[in-house]
Amino acid sequence: MGYLLNTESQQREMLAALGLSSLNELHRDLPESLILRGGPDIPGGAGEQAILESFEEMAAKNTVYPVIFRGAGAYKHYIPAIVPEMVNKERFKTGYTPYQAEVSQGTLQSIFEFQTMICELTGMDISNASMYDAASAAAEAVAMCKDKKRKSALVSQSVNPRVIDTIKTYSWASDAAVDLVPTTGGLTDMDALAQKITDDTASVTIQQPNFFGLFEDVRAIAELVHGRGAKLIVSVNPIAASVLSAPGECGADIVVGEGQPLGIPLSFGGPYVGFIAAKADLSRRIPGRIAGETTDAQGRRAFVLTLQAREQHIRRETASSNICSNQALMAMTASVYMACLGPGGMQEAAKQSYSKAHYLSEQLGKIPGFGLRYDAEFFHEFVTECPVDAAKLMLHLGRNGILGGLPLEGGGVLWCATEMNSRKDMDRLVSLCREVSA
Repeated sequence: MGYLLNTESQQREMLAALGLSSLNELHRDLPESLILRGGPDIPGGAGEQAILESFEEMAAKNTVYPVIFRGAGAYKHYIPAIVPEMVNKERFKTGYTPYQAEVSQGTLQSIFEFQTMICELTGMDISNASMYDAASAAAEAVAMCKDKKRKSALVSQSVNPRVIDTIKTYSWASDAAVDLVPTTGGLTDMDALAQKITDDTASVTIQQPNFFGLFEDVRAIAELVHGRGAKLIVSVNPIAASVLSAPGECGADIVVGEGQPLGIPLSFGGPYVGFIAAKADLSRRIPGRIAGETTDAQGRRAFVLTLQAREQHIRRETASSNICSNQALMAMTASVYMACLGPGGMQEAAKQSYSKAHYLSEQLGKIPGFGLRYDAEFFHEFVTECPVDAAKLMLHLGRNGILGGLPLEGGGVLWCATEMNSRKDMDRLVSLCREVSA
């Protein structure tokens, strides 16, 4: 694909339309430290062998831990061998975005299947082709709920901090207010929520299970939110969703989440895949593409892209989103994983994760100072106090091949266990923690 630089006259025309005098003024909201002055300082080229050696040196700096007890949005689950075997086939891996639907039936069908599985998992009416990650899905969901009468958003402080940051960034760009709802005992404070909802509140976002691993009372929150005329957005863990009541049944208007637990390896942080599903009355506001099922002129089953009137290439500046792509390969990975395990397999992964996390919490709790911070039911993550320097503890664990929990601001550690953690590994973790705290 070629690229044609704007001419000086075109730049002046663009700046005049924006009411700006220079390109520097166009970049005025960027920190000075991020602006490159005088052009890039790029060294001369190197040979293939030298480049390969430099990449290998960089790769050697990475540590791949054989045992992981950290989650916080990215989880190590067992991935059946058939999942990468299927999605790494060239016909899937090199497929381009299906703008020409008539020659992309296979890709469109894979999207349709993904949408169907997400709807079944969340209990919602519609789903799109996928989002970039959970954070962008949540931010887009907040944007979906805004209208001329209601423009502000509330987000529980029990939501993943990275998701909160992304919602704030999207909302700042659209000049919309975001306010945080405090927590009590690690859960959304219902009294504070009731006080903060106003006639300007468009949406309330919570997480289930929340960032601390605890179960929120989604039904009660939904009743409160809907009673004040706002919409409820629920960010879910898809593995947990296989055993919990579907968010749609609990009153959610929009459900978002991270699909990484669905057969996608940790891979140093990505690429991952976000999902977003909603009630039918929001079909014109859900961002991105939707694959639909129909029949062709011969009456055969066929798939098409549909409901695109909300997108920027159709509605331009009135579009509800500028998303026009999706994580097709990652969405297919999630679909293959869910089809491979089926409801029973996903529920088994969830049950094992739950039981192992509770065993780990009990064993850690036997060490003085490592008691649970919150007295509430949890899924496969939990927060303990930490009587020693958390960084020192994580360093000790790392030297022994274990990626420990996530140290939290203000003290405490967020631990995680999945079906991948054996009792032997958990007992060894507890023993190492006891060594440091002794």
